[in-house]
Amino acid sequence: MDTMPPRLGDAAWAELEISVGRALEVYSNVHRGTGYASMASTLLYERARNTVLDVCGLDRSRYTAIFCTPARAAALKAAVRPERPVVLSSRDLGLPLGLRAVIVRSRALPRGIPFQTGGGTIRIASGRSVVWESAPDRFEAGTPPVINAVTFARGLQLARRFGIQAFEPCARGAATPPQIRDRDDLGGSSGRALLLRLRRSMMGRGRPVPAAGGTLPYIHLDNAASTPAFRPVWDAVRQALRLPENRRAELVAGVRARCARFFGAPAEGYDIFFTSNATEALNLAAEVLSRKPSTAVLNTVAEHNSNELPWRFAEDVTLVRTPVDGEGFPDLREMERLLREYNEDRAHGRTRIRIVALSGASNVLGTCPDLAEIGRMAHRYQALLVVDAAQLAGHRAIRMAADGIDGLAFSGHKMYAPFGAGGLILRKGLWPAGDAGFRAARASGDENVAGVAAIGKAIDLLERIGMDIVHEEELRLTRAALRELASVPGVQIRGIADPDSPRIARRLGVLSFGLTHVPHNLAARELAETAGIGVRTGCHCAHLLVKRLLRMPPAREALSNLGMMFVPRFTKSLLPGLVRASFGLSNDDADVRRLALALDHISGRRPSLITRLLAKTRNAAPALPATETRRRMRAAAERDSSAVYGDAPEGADRSGTPGLAGCDRAFSSV
Repeated sequence: MDTMPPRLGDAAWAELEISVGRALEVYSNVHRGTGYASMASTLLYERARNTVLDVCGLDRSRYTAIFCTPARAAALKAAVRPERPVVLSSRDLGLPLGLRAVIVRSRALPRGIPFQTGGGTIRIASGRSVVWESAPDRFEAGTPPVINAVTFARGLQLARRFGIQAFEPCARGAATPPQIRDRDDLGGSSGRALLLRLRRSMMGRGRPVPAAGGTLPYIHLDNAASTPAFRPVWDAVRQALRLPENRRAELVAGVRARCARFFGAPAEGYDIFFTSNATEALNLAAEVLSRKPSTAVLNTVAEHNSNELPWRFAEDVTLVRTPVDGEGFPDLREMERLLREYNEDRAHGRTRIRIVALSGASNVLGTCPDLAEIGRMAHRYQALLVVDAAQLAGHRAIRMAADGIDGLAFSGHKMYAPFGAGGLILRKGLWPAGDAGFRAARASGDENVAGVAAIGKAIDLLERIGMDIVHEEELRLTRAALRELASVPGVQIRGIADPDSPRIARRLGVLSFGLTHVPHNLAARELAETAGIGVRTGCHCAHLLVKRLLRMPPAREALSNLGMMFVPRFTKSLLPGLVRASFGLSNDDADVRRLALALDHISGRRPSLITRLLAKTRNAAPALPATETRRRMRAAAERDSSAVYGDAPEGADRSGTPGLAGCDRAFSSV
């Protein structure tokens, strides 16, 4: 039975879908990218936070809103006791986003190690120390659920106009779970034909953005941070948002079965938990798998912070790091030596390496280690293999059972499904199903029906293309890029640089590089402003690896740590780093050529003496010029943000805001 007149409900849904569709057209990772899309997404995300505070009538200078999954929200509430935060839930709007906005006084947030660690929670890390970020970033580990937060905030605005029940589920005209998972308008296309159709229709591809001298079609070369959405994925999400509550569990179960097939993890042998991202999944894995006493975890120095910090800060765990070679591959002999030393020779007493935790693909060098060989080695010494597959899952076929992988983390936002969902897959028995934490984790992830539907549809499309074709296409682009960039003066590629290397098939389309005469942040800024190209620059949440690649001396590392503690903004503006361009299925040969031409133009300029000195010492430029192009980019991003939020400038017209008491009546706690 409908809960409100169809005319009002349909109008609310229509406005919400228009807003979210607009947000997807400019979607990228927030805060860290240098292109137009990252600038626009950052504005959208921060405005979502402010919208939540405005709805509650709270002062932004005293309160903050932190976006969490239900499980994270419960942990955050426990961490801020005796403070009693307000918790707004997407569930109470009728939107199955699995999202909570925890609103708390900024001063009440705890200091020290956050309850979940990983990407985005730190300013800088060294082998022995960590400088944590300030709130709210410190409590939003991993890539934020940008689109879900925007959907929730926009839903709050529309609920004020149409009523709190504007988005209540309605069976009238709703698609069924099988239709959401399997139906699209691609006419049964598959293989390369499907790849080309999806590329042409990728959300945001070729969107005109401000650039020097006018506008240029935007090129997204930051796929290692986040991928844009396949349009059929957005169509599946639109239908999943409207799915009646009694059909949601069926949809989630169907996607869980699809994940089992895609990752080679048979349902009879593995449990699958949906999370917000790979970072939450790895924190969960560290919590569950490190419970045995005297546990050591074998890690590599090439790990993303999300597969290093959770193990480093797990209770009573010893973290053992093994090196990688110049191309990013782990030293298998050294790994075996350490396993034998700890587990057979018992050289470290009762401490045993019980877990080998490593990335399936480096987010800096694109390196893919031999997981099958490492799996055999780990099991030979009675250790588990846990793989951070955030960078791998959207690019290569994964066979968990065949390769001896006991645990695996993945993220939808790196698989063309940026709707706040990822997953953790564990071999059955590693976490007993009767454990209360098991049930809570399952319920928390399953609540994000929209995100789960997005993953299911993205997997369907990747399978129909064929992961072998995905691999071949990205390898072809990678080889082309290596050849093109080899002819650009001053470009220094890190990792495998020879397109004909026998190891090239084990390299993803992730190219990290520096320019001999241009600081990394200035090069990335000029790529955005002169060529409309979005890349990433810095340490890429892999601080240990990047600092080793750049041969950062210990004294300078210690000085950087102190600077990030006491003068973070100034220190951050000087930190060394690399430019990273990363390919996905939205990219083609024309994108490679434009990247090479833009870099040739940048490297051909005559830099100042100070600029050359900064580049030679691998420093960032401390002050980037305030150009007219940058001003135009910012103005356009603000217009896009206003369009998403209903053309109302931020902070305008707060009349009718229910205030804190209204929020207490309208929304439930965790």
